[in-house]
Amino acid sequence: MAIISTAPPPRKWRVLALITRFTFRLAVTAFTGWFALAAFYQAPSPWKWPIIAAGLLTGLITILTVRRRPLLVGVLVLAAMLAVSYWWSSIKPSNDRDWATDVAHGVTATIAGDEITLHNIRSFRWRTTEDFDPVWQTGTYDLASLQSVDLLNSVWSNPAIAHTLVSFGFADGRYVVFSAEIRKERGEAFSEIGGFFKEFELVLIAAEENDIVRLRTNIRRETVSLYPLQVSAKVARTLFLSYLEKANALSVQPEFYQTITANCTTIVFKLARLIDPGIPLDWRIIVSGYLPDYLYDRGLIRTDVPLSQVKKKAEISGRAQAVPASNAYSRFIRPTLDGG
Repeated sequence: MAIISTAPPPRKWRVLALITRFTFRLAVTAFTGWFALAAFYQAPSPWKWPIIAAGLLTGLITILTVRRRPLLVGVLVLAAMLAVSYWWSSIKPSNDRDWATDVAHGVTATIAGDEITLHNIRSFRWRTTEDFDPVWQTGTYDLASLQSVDLLNSVWSNPAIAHTLVSFGFADGRYVVFSAEIRKERGEAFSEIGGFFKEFELVLIAAEENDIVRLRTNIRRETVSLYPLQVSAKVARTLFLSYLEKANALSVQPEFYQTITANCTTIVFKLARLIDPGIPLDWRIIVSGYLPDYLYDRGLIRTDVPLSQVKKKAEISGRAQAVPASNAYSRFIRPTLDGG
């Protein structure tokens, strides 16, 4: 007669089972939370809250029943994850929506040797953030006359977070600024959390400084700093062309904005890596308010004086606010950078 042991399993197996269940429950909790946020930003309005409630209830039941029916629960969770993954991958970016006026057009370029024609250059005249004259222009630039590259950092609240723009200056006195921005639909508001959940497309805006920089210095009253980049003419040219390549690519194949991996600063970094693949990734690229510190350490901005002095001289908002809207805006904001 066989003897069936009723002794409890060894302690190490009980501990392993406990750890496994805890890890599984933690993973289900994280996935359920992610799904709830994804549904909040992407589910159709009439079904949004029922879908979120169903997801949360399913997650709770899964956590409570995994100990009794681990195999069945595991299979059901895998099926749910595959279904959600399929739904998530079906959400595609588009260039065809009812866009807000200031991001209605992304820049595109026609390149004929050194002759560059930019289409949809933004040249708005801003009186307030809601009152403006929308103007989109076409401009031709001589790449051989490219003289300067400036990086602008614009802080609106938290000094650790800034919007990054890059301005290219030409011998004829014109500047064109590139800015990677969220492409809001009409009536839509920016959400940093939404930026993780395919809420916005990415758009590359090309604009005059009297538009896109003045909007930040004079209208929004943000703290804007301008740093001339110390790069060779070859690097400046390559960076400019990289922006054009990215702009043309977005016009054909749209992309989603992503708060961490595809934003105004990481786009600059990715383009810079096309020039120098050895540029190291750094936390200050993500926490973009500290980007000037990174540039200083890399020798990409002036280093002949302490960083604190470089930052002080780079601030342009005060001077810009004393200048009326005019074509001389670019000239007036730059003298603050002169001197030691």
